[in-house]
Amino acid sequence: MAGSTFQTNKNDLHELLAACHSGKLQLPDFQRSWVWDEDRIKSLIASISRAFPVGALMTLETFGAVNFKPRPVEGAPKAAGLVRADDLLLDGQQRMTSLYQVTLRNQVVTTLTPKNKPVKRWFYIDMRKALDPDVDREEAIVGVPEDRIIRENFAKDVKLDLSSREREFDALMYPVSMVFGWNDWQMQYVSYANAKGTFAETWPIISSFNDEVIQNFTKYQVPVIALGKDTSKEAVCLVFEKVNTGGKPLDAFELVTAMYAAENHELRKDWYGDAATKGRHRRLAETLRPAGEGTGILSQVGNTDFLQVISLFHTRDRRRQVEAAGKQGKELPAVTGNRQALLNLPLEAYKKYESQVETGFVRAAKFLHMLHIYRIFDLPYQSQIVPLAAILADIGEAWEHEANRAKLIQWFWNGVFGELYGSAVDSRIARDFMEVPAWLKGGTEPSTISETIFRSDRLKSMRMRLSAAYKGVNALLMLEGAEDFRSGQKFDHTVFFGENVDIHHIFPQEWCKRAGHKPEVFDSIINKTPLSYKTNRIIGGVAPSIYLGRLESGGGETPPIAPDRLDSYLASHLIDPALLRADSFEAFMEDRQRRLLVLVERAMGKPAYSGDLADDDEVETDEDGVEAEKTLAPVDSSAELRQRFWDGFAARFPSMPLGGGNSYSRWRELPELNLVISLYLSEQSAGLFVRGPRGASDTETAARLRLVEPAIIEALGLDLGNTASPFARARYANHGDEASWPAIYDWLADQETRYRTALHSVLSGSGGRAG
Repeated sequence: MAGSTFQTNKNDLHELLAACHSGKLQLPDFQRSWVWDEDRIKSLIASISRAFPVGALMTLETFGAVNFKPRPVEGAPKAAGLVRADDLLLDGQQRMTSLYQVTLRNQVVTTLTPKNKPVKRWFYIDMRKALDPDVDREEAIVGVPEDRIIRENFAKDVKLDLSSREREFDALMYPVSMVFGWNDWQMQYVSYANAKGTFAETWPIISSFNDEVIQNFTKYQVPVIALGKDTSKEAVCLVFEKVNTGGKPLDAFELVTAMYAAENHELRKDWYGDAATKGRHRRLAETLRPAGEGTGILSQVGNTDFLQVISLFHTRDRRRQVEAAGKQGKELPAVTGNRQALLNLPLEAYKKYESQVETGFVRAAKFLHMLHIYRIFDLPYQSQIVPLAAILADIGEAWEHEANRAKLIQWFWNGVFGELYGSAVDSRIARDFMEVPAWLKGGTEPSTISETIFRSDRLKSMRMRLSAAYKGVNALLMLEGAEDFRSGQKFDHTVFFGENVDIHHIFPQEWCKRAGHKPEVFDSIINKTPLSYKTNRIIGGVAPSIYLGRLESGGGETPPIAPDRLDSYLASHLIDPALLRADSFEAFMEDRQRRLLVLVERAMGKPAYSGDLADDDEVETDEDGVEAEKTLAPVDSSAELRQRFWDGFAARFPSMPLGGGNSYSRWRELPELNLVISLYLSEQSAGLFVRGPRGASDTETAARLRLVEPAIIEALGLDLGNTASPFARARYANHGDEASWPAIYDWLADQETRYRTALHSVLSGSGGRAG
């Protein structure tokens, strides 16, 4: 019979804290360390002291369907770790740890100032202020240093001395560490006040303080959502995310890590490594890294991406077993790498496929390099690496055969130009994993190819540097053998990185504006091509006929180029030299559109659609420019929607000072560190990374950060990764679903605090700067 797997109860705060102390209530191992700062602790104490609600907790009964490795609340005695926990605290760790640290533990609390400086604090309640209705209760909560003396005037003068119980009595400052020990404190106070002769004067204050403040602590009840031991893994994850308001968002990797830990397997060590071992994440990130770069094309492969590929193999095994038993049709389990499948991925399957899958990702890097895709920024779809790695892991050495590679290349470009990996990717990934290997063995054409349509006029609307199809055209031009206008070198691996190649206008923007052409026309991919930085500087903002003349004449360190040789360079970009030399913009656009269309059709292995079917694609704009180019995945949603997202974020966290000049990102400036924390929003993810201030080069910033990389890895669990977006962290975010925004907001805010804390902690020893 269907029924609820949870119940909501009210529990005494003191009993919950005592359970933390004894070990009966512990944390699942995926929960990160306690990080609340001094002001948040004061606010929490103030709320409890007035019997205000501070939110519900959520617990999970142990030794049920979900078996997590437990660990005691931070600060609990060692003996607590030897006790079998009755419940695990899923939501409320920060609140409960804060309260435990300042009340029952009776030890100085290590916390952070508002400027993220680590400090040690004892907390007190100023009795007089607490009883004054005109004083904000938070003003009555006082944090004092470890020696319990507050000094001022450069530590020359003592402002408040609470270094003994007697001095506490004289100042009428009640230690929060004794809110559950009123009787002991009261007996000591009565004895002291009688001996000093101040009892009659102060007892009314003491009595009122007990009634109006202490009783709120001792009688305080906390609502607890208690999940039973029959609660499924999927339900634990889903309920946690819906209820959690201030803790760490629970992703599949963290859940799987905790479950594997219960079987004595360190999944986090597999992925991140340790001081003695390079983890899989680092090994993949360094695969085929270019000279002078810290990471390569696989640097943004995430831990859940890796688990997803293993899940595809595992669920296919299950499907085949059921097929062998005679089942068919809807009776067959799905092959999938979705979230639920990851939560049910057994350790046995992980160990079985981990090496094979890692090899698949390495082959994927080689495959992408063959297509002249070297940088994360130029990868059309990050999500397409998952099925690519899965397919290459599955077919093994068969990928080395030319016929198979040709088919794989066709499948890849159909995914790119069909723009199929921007949404509903889980089902697409699973379908490709099943269909492509079968096609290579003579089976039917996969749906990614058979169902793809590329409109012939789509090239006109490709204007956004972040769109997959835009990046795809750029890669095809380099694959075609495009040669730099100035040097005549092909954009192979060495030139690509040594010459700082990017996509630039052929008819310069300034010339187009002066000629009266509209941005929606001249900003399209038709008028853009890969060029080196030096070449683009020579082009400037003048007419093509002028800059071509400059190239032919040479000057300075640039030797002259023969006209026929320059024409061959232009032709390698699918440009008609005669039209460019004549500054014939309209004719050039029409001609090059036709040439690029042939290029795309050849890559897809099919003709483009040229009918009159309505095009629902949004017109792309590139007005968001500089900051948008630092995001890690394609973004195809409207600027209005993204703006609403950030407006909502600002409303939810009004005290967080964020800047931003476009709809893709916001940033937190850290001028004292000469760094910026960038928060971004993309089509399928939201995330953060570290960069330098405006005008600082990515290479310089990355070089500075690399000096402290080991310490930041320890603090954040991330290595530097892509130098264009160092220390990047992302989570899935379907920002088209506005109901999901609050969870994304809270995750971004929590991560921003983690980044800021880590950077200050690591860099404080170097005068606030790396390098």
